[in-house]
Amino acid sequence: MFILKYKKIFLGFSILITIVAAGLLGYFGLNLGIEYTGGSVIEFTTQEEVSEQIIRERLSSAFIQGFVLRETDNGYNLKIKTEGDGITHNVHILNVISGDNPDLIDVQKFDTIGPTLGNELKTKALVALFAVIIVITIFIAYAFRHVSKPVSSWKYGLVTMLALLHDIIITLGVFALLGSLMGLEIDSLFLTALLVILGYSINDTIIVLDRIRENLFSASEKDRVKDFENIVGKSLEQTFVRSLNTTFTTLISLVVIFILTPASIHNFALALIIGVASGAYSSLFIAAPLLAYFNKEKKVG
Repeated sequence: MFILKYKKIFLGFSILITIVAAGLLGYFGLNLGIEYTGGSVIEFTTQEEVSEQIIRERLSSAFIQGFVLRETDNGYNLKIKTEGDGITHNVHILNVISGDNPDLIDVQKFDTIGPTLGNELKTKALVALFAVIIVITIFIAYAFRHVSKPVSSWKYGLVTMLALLHDIIITLGVFALLGSLMGLEIDSLFLTALLVILGYSINDTIIVLDRIRENLFSASEKDRVKDFENIVGKSLEQTFVRSLNTTFTTLISLVVIFILTPASIHNFALALIIGVASGAYSSLFIAAPLLAYFNKEKKVG
């Protein structure tokens, strides 16, 4: 299989893009939404003379920054970071939007998230993300406990964890860059997207690893050690087309969602597009080659 033949190139490329993504994340950071920093969500309707362009111009002319305005089916959704006294600040925002004429707008929903709650949500989001990765790693190591030759079962869990981290870091790195260049914000849906990416990636990786396990069971103990890399290559050949087809059809659906759905879930769909593409790559070009590499290192030692 060409993937194993050129595994050093593919693994080197994976390391390079992961380092670049981590660098972007460290340099730019994530543009966190009000769910994690604190702020207000206002849903409102307006009279015809108050258009979206007028609302944006009024907010900008009042030197109000850090707001996200989206048009909904019934009006507008405004997310804005609270400054100073939250109540006073929000009243000021409504006065700016209406041009000091409250009859021009009708507030449908008004929610405020304090900075303390925002920090708590951010901490819980990080804990949940890494907890999922750790639990998946332990489960994989346990599930492959009967496949201990020539590669220990815990290494199956290790390559799975490395593949998952690869997918998450790349997604975060791209959003850090887009957040700096285009102002894309990280909201609660983004965390959901990351968890979905983990689920998709682990599913794709399991297909490959499970086929390796099946082929190892059907081989003699001597062949497991002697022809381990060939067994991995055979398993990749058996799952390669299936993985690509599954990824391609999934990406088509996600692109359609990104194009046709409201702007409120564009970031969610974009994160899934990046993560699913990265997950397909990591399952085929990282997880299996790493297993072969670990076996080679064991022989050398």
